[in-house]
Amino acid sequence: MSKLKIEKGASKVRRAPLKATVDGSIADDLELMCEWSENDTSYLVNLLLGFAIAQSEDFQKYKAERIASPIEESAKPCTGPSRKAPGLPGVSASQQKGISA
Repeated sequence: MSKLKIEKGASKVRRAPLKATVDGSIADDLELMCEWSENDTSYLVNLLLGFAIAQSEDFQKYKAERIASPIEESAKPCTGPSRKAPGLPGVSASQQKGISA
């Protein structure tokens, strides 16, 4: 197993927003780790997630398979807000509700 190395004061990374919450005890440990390493929370969360992702052999295998044979754009799972199905001829609105759910 590889080791996680945290450089002190190395908080300069490109950032992207991530909507997530963490449990209280993890948040407490993260705050303490920020104090100890003299880094900001965003940097440490990024570093810890990167380390955890790299350690997941199953995910790395899946990622390699996806890169080797990319799927069509239309087959990607929807990650945005769900949309209602357009009106279907001959189907009532209440029936459409059950179809699109």
